Amino acid sequence: MPLRSRIPKKLPMTPSIRPESVPESESNAQITTPPEEPAGAMTFFEHLSELRKRIIYSLYAIGIGAFIGVYVSKYVINFIIRPIIKALTAAHLNAELVYTHPAGYLNTYITLGVYIGIVLASPVVLYQIWLFVAPALYKHERSAITGFLFSTVFLFLSGIAFGYFITLPYILRFLVSFQGPVSSIKPMITVNEYFDLVLLVLLGLGLVFELPILIFFLSLFGIVTPKFLWKNSKYAILIISVLAAVVTPTPDAMTMLIFMAPMVALYYVGMGVSWFTIRRRNRQTEAAVEAR
Repeated sequence: MPLRSRIPKKLPMTPSIRPESVPESESNAQITTPPEEPAGAMTFFEHLSELRKRIIYSLYAIGIGAFIGVYVSKYVINFIIRPIIKALTAAHLNAELVYTHPAGYLNTYITLGVYIGIVLASPVVLYQIWLFVAPALYKHERSAITGFLFSTVFLFLSGIAFGYFITLPYILRFLVSFQGPVSSIKPMITVNEYFDLVLLVLLGLGLVFELPILIFFLSLFGIVTPKFLWKNSKYAILIISVLAAVVTPTPDAMTMLIFMAPMVALYYVGMGVSWFTIRRRNRQTEAAVEAR
């Protein structure tokens, strides 16, 4: 039979299938922005592997920084001992430091180099922390973490600068110029003890200057509010006074006030940070409710 004869002359008609029309209001309601999701998800062992890699890179950076720090510490140590040399000279005393152990100066030399290495490697270490945390964060949280890291480093360095240029010279002048009842007693300051004092003052003030960051996190988790901070400011000043009295290495009131002043100022700065954080969080909450 020919192929043409097999084809029927009339094909069966099928009803046309057309998409049902969707009302304009419903179509607009269905076109919504998908919820923001984290950048990625990893298993527990992948987290451990990633953490191991970031720790190794951080240790590499600290090791290289310490090697450079030991090399440049012979120049930095002259900068660190400058305040005590000025204080001894102003008090008409022998302007020199001593060490009482054969390895005393070498230990200070190496320790200073390690601290310099940590400071030099801190950007790399913070970047490794960022790479480990960033995949689990939302987009707006990643932008907040960037500002948090920058603010943390800036405030810490500001505290160190305040301690070196303002607090430390005053403390040293008071301690060196203090004369007891026996005039024949003269100070013989070792380089190790002086370095411990410098570390206590600079590191303490560097941590104190992180107070706005602490208030930021407390406000972010809803633990404190600007109203709460303002209402209890007198108790906060009392706590700051006690803390300054404990941390201050000298018994005079003026040194305690020098420690108190930046802490009180930072408390009120943190109050402003809390107000901004609460306001931004409320706006995001209102926007999320309106989007529904």
